[in-house]
Amino acid sequence: MKIKEIKELSVDELQARKRELNKEGFNLRLQQQTGQLEKPSQIRSIRREIARIETVLSQRSGQTA
Repeated sequence: MKIKEIKELSVDELQARKRELNKEGFNLRLQQQTGQLEKPSQIRSIRREIARIETVLSQRSGQTA
């Protein structure tokens, strides 16, 4: 998901997406530990998307304060 798409989402949608990504990242880390992970780059891309979402959320909370 690109930053432009992330900025178009509401705060509730962003928080829900962040929860989904955290669960997915956890599952990928489990797969990595058991040797079942086929694409290790997925972990990195999920971490980056979570960071993008957190950045947008913090920007929005800074604007209202």
